[in-house]
Amino acid sequence: MAQDSVDLSCDYQFWMQKLSVWDQASTLETQQDTCVHLARFQEFLRKMYEALKEMDSNTIFERFPTIDQLLAKACWNPFILAYDGFLHCCPDESQKILIWCLCCLINKEPQNSRQSKLNSWVQGVLSHILSALRFDKEVALFTQGLGYAPIDYYPSLLKNMVLSLASELRENHLNGFNTQRRMTPERLASLSRVCVPLITLPDVDPLVEALLVCHGHEPQEILQPEFFEAVNEAVLLKKISLPMSAVVCLWLRHLPSLEKAMLHLFEKLISSERNCLRRIECFIKDSSLPQAACHPAIFRVVDEMFRCALLETDGAPEIIATIQVFTQCFVEALEKENKQLRFALKTYFPYTSPSLAMVLLQDPQDVPRGRWLQTLKHISELLREAVEDQTHGSRGGPLESWFLFIHFGGWAEMVAEQLLRSAAEPPAALLWLLAFYYSPRDGRQQRAQTMVQVKAVLGHLLAMSRSSSLSARDLQTAAGQGTETDPRAPAQQLIRHLLLNFMLWAPGCHTIARDVITLMAHTAEITHEIIGFLDQTLYRWDRLGIESPRSGKLARELLKELRTQV
Repeated sequence: MAQDSVDLSCDYQFWMQKLSVWDQASTLETQQDTCVHLARFQEFLRKMYEALKEMDSNTIFERFPTIDQLLAKACWNPFILAYDGFLHCCPDESQKILIWCLCCLINKEPQNSRQSKLNSWVQGVLSHILSALRFDKEVALFTQGLGYAPIDYYPSLLKNMVLSLASELRENHLNGFNTQRRMTPERLASLSRVCVPLITLPDVDPLVEALLVCHGHEPQEILQPEFFEAVNEAVLLKKISLPMSAVVCLWLRHLPSLEKAMLHLFEKLISSERNCLRRIECFIKDSSLPQAACHPAIFRVVDEMFRCALLETDGAPEIIATIQVFTQCFVEALEKENKQLRFALKTYFPYTSPSLAMVLLQDPQDVPRGRWLQTLKHISELLREAVEDQTHGSRGGPLESWFLFIHFGGWAEMVAEQLLRSAAEPPAALLWLLAFYYSPRDGRQQRAQTMVQVKAVLGHLLAMSRSSSLSARDLQTAAGQGTETDPRAPAQQLIRHLLLNFMLWAPGCHTIARDVITLMAHTAEITHEIIGFLDQTLYRWDRLGIESPRSGKLARELLKELRTQV
């Protein structure tokens, strides 16, 4: 063992002198000498790596003070980098060994500025090795002399190097329990740090993916936080394309990346046009979050952030609409991934009854229209049982049940339509459901009063639908508008939506629709509310195929006119 150490030190001095000569001269004799010695130099690099990987960074520099200079000279020598790629049966072996040697120099947790500078320097050298963008004249002349165009050389070099490393990582992942074949945590950590400046190079994608899906067996995360942050940034800005399995691994292994992905989505939604569900749907699908949320752990984090946004905005209609669109996209992704649920619904909605979640999960377009009323009654019964028969202090209280209900806008938004289009006595179950949807914090007595008020308004509206002449003022009076001092009160919002629904469905109201809107929209806030209602109604009709031509045309005209006013 001592003899091996002495031999390595002697070899080190010999190759240091050789590299200095090769670096200083570019004559034909020097190039020939380089080519003659390449095989022996590669063998030296193998021995050097075997020694370096057993030491920490400080020990390495104590024993080999100029190791950084030796590796730098080797990495910048085009003949050494080109060796194997064209002249040897084992592709890119020299580049691979150089990379591992450089990785040994990296301090996993730098303690001072010198170590941090060393890490940065190593990353820069590695970037030079792998970057497909750097072509110096010597490499061009060398590759052309071998019959290869420079433009073909570097991409092939990078691709082969990446595939080799990715293959080794996959073997590490598959043979994780074979300790002799496992890649050490230090090597994994170093490789992840090396990849940081190279993330956006397209040919590096396989290596990034292999790192993300390669799980170690240590209690703590091995890969560097800056690696996760760089990958996440590239994913969010569409600078890198990874399979969904790799994105899921990224967000599962690094919670800040998932949180940043959600904040990035929120920023896009805030900066986009208000009350436009089609655009919201595009943003949500483009974020990859619904597909990733098929994993329950990711769904729970995303859903919790939506809950926080809902509480912070005091139940803003735009947030509710966004949650409903996200849930719709999530359910579509879940069905596409597997026709039967991979995970029990309890894992996605742990604080609600599975039977309620199952009935809400049904898409209204998959249920015959003749059974919509029956399904809504069943939803109302299950919700009422969960809300009013709940043990005091239970985790799944009224707000938890309401939060579940608002996810499924296909059902939540059709209650008013079903009440207005029913000629019979308004079902108490639907009145309760409507009151609960708009005022989840109300107690049983308050909700009962709201039900009485809604029933009276429904009676007036249905009676007016048989009138031969209607006026906007009469309609507003019949609906009881203006009786509340605060137009933002949930009961007032509920009645406005009843009135808007009636205006769209009752043929006699189409001619006075603009007058009705003018009387209702006396503040910018209510105007935005009406715009949101019309946009959401058209969006839902389009999905369910329940739009009547005249109602749809009117809604689109009103929506277009109102958007020009705000």
